Amino acid sequence: MLATRVTAILCLSGCLFAQDGALGDLPTTAAERDERMAWWREARFGMFIHWGVYSVPAGIHDGERVNGIGEWIMQRAKIPVVDYRSYAQRFNPVKYDADAWARLAKAAGMRYVVITSKHHDGFALFDSAVTDWDVVDATPYGKDLLRPLVEACKKHGLKIGFYYSQAQDWTHVGGSKRGYDDGDGWDPAHRGSFDEYLARIAQPQVREILTGYDIDLIWWDTPHLMTQERAEKLRPLLKLRPGILSNNRLVAGDKGDFSTPEQHIPATGLDSDWETCMTMNDTWGYKSYDGNWKSTETLVRNLVDAASKGGNYLLNVGPTALGEFPEPSVERLREIGRWMDTNGDSIYGTTASPFSNLSWGRCTKKVTDGSVTLYLHVFDWPTSGELRLIELRSEVVEAKLMATGDRLSVARGRDGLVINVPPTGPDPIDNVIVLKVRGELDVRRMLPRQDKAGVVTLLAAIGDLHTPPYAEPVSLMGSADKRFIGNWGDARNWVEWRFEVSSPGEFEVIADVATTASRPRISVSVSGHEIHTSLPDTGGERSYVEVKLGRITLKGNGTQTLAIKPKAEGWSPIALRRVTLRPVD
Repeated sequence: MLATRVTAILCLSGCLFAQDGALGDLPTTAAERDERMAWWREARFGMFIHWGVYSVPAGIHDGERVNGIGEWIMQRAKIPVVDYRSYAQRFNPVKYDADAWARLAKAAGMRYVVITSKHHDGFALFDSAVTDWDVVDATPYGKDLLRPLVEACKKHGLKIGFYYSQAQDWTHVGGSKRGYDDGDGWDPAHRGSFDEYLARIAQPQVREILTGYDIDLIWWDTPHLMTQERAEKLRPLLKLRPGILSNNRLVAGDKGDFSTPEQHIPATGLDSDWETCMTMNDTWGYKSYDGNWKSTETLVRNLVDAASKGGNYLLNVGPTALGEFPEPSVERLREIGRWMDTNGDSIYGTTASPFSNLSWGRCTKKVTDGSVTLYLHVFDWPTSGELRLIELRSEVVEAKLMATGDRLSVARGRDGLVINVPPTGPDPIDNVIVLKVRGELDVRRMLPRQDKAGVVTLLAAIGDLHTPPYAEPVSLMGSADKRFIGNWGDARNWVEWRFEVSSPGEFEVIADVATTASRPRISVSVSGHEIHTSLPDTGGERSYVEVKLGRITLKGNGTQTLAIKPKAEGWSPIALRRVTLRPVD
């Protein structure tokens, strides 16, 4: 039966490309694209599901823990194909309940789900006609796992997308392997033509999922060995499902419908549609011993941070081989859902904040029928009873707490808008204040400026924190005027400020830091000038000292940028409260 199905699929694929082989990019106008993207931009929050045979070893092979993310265990441990395939005999998700998964996603406030139809190990969660390396043919479970989830998502009003690894495939002959040349791998069973792999496996499987399932999105991953010519073997297939969205990972340089920063939220957002995908712990696929779970506070604030910068947040769950979500995932999703039940309107359909960095939190915005609503997400509730919004010039016609509906009074003072708030906020994670303004939004963005003495003060609270993919995130900690950048153990993180200069000249750069004894080294770049220095031992991560880093010369007026980046060698954690640029007499 398998051979018959293979022949049929290959014939269909060949016929398709005989007619449409030179289709190129799918035609679309700006209006058509906006229409296709509307649901995705409204959603803001989705669930990623990484599930497959890798959930059986769950991070352990031959009795030893394998470093790295769980779904990469085959590659990390260099497991031969025949040995890895044996894990499928223990993949029997008898506790899988697609309806329960969809209900939990909806209860968490998510609007869409993306699941791995095939990850890099080449194993398909559906009944593929072109291989027996799928859930129906290779496991005791013997049933399609995707169709029930598609149906459940549609039943509960969720959009559904399929992740598909179009290039990397560590089981099928010819599939690409990270770190190996075309058609090669760590097992002789891998050897073969990558182009033949695309024609024999990837191309017909993409056709299968596009024609066999009512999906709204395809999430390509990764473009290793892909070229534009090879991408044209797959891209035209999207025409089989009009209106479908796809991401930017089909081939290097491809924009897709949205970008996909991984494991980090861009400090200032991106200029196009984007979606941050992120794990709840340190792995995508299930790993039995990974207990490094992010707190609910962190996850909610990540969602808010992404929305405040115009992006979506795709939060991952890695089910077990039995088909269950790990309980810590379930707990966090339910807790996020409780916050979203009250505050969801401050996330759904919002756009990026109109303000520069807010020391107390974030802002999302919604414009409907000419009316502007601002949602102020207050992470650090002001003990003074006053929340200041310096940059807003529009007239506020209503201010209220979203959680309680209590109205708040506002006044305009010398330092901009002042919102009078109660002594404590009702929510320990994020208190949302709803501001409705009259007419068009009037915001005068204000960067830090020189004071009368020519000094520039750059507080930790208004720095842009940059965390590259898979780096351990740096955190903004403390409260009110005592905010500091902490948890800076990973040297790949860095921080950046923009500021205004009206009186250029020579400046002493001074950092208010706390360090340990290892004398970590940093580089400080200020608008093209660089300082390289080591930090002294201040006696611990809470013992702050003002340290002179060096001198720089600013030659022109206007906006300048200062960045602090660690030197990886010998790095140890530091804490940073502020950087000061003081004119040299």
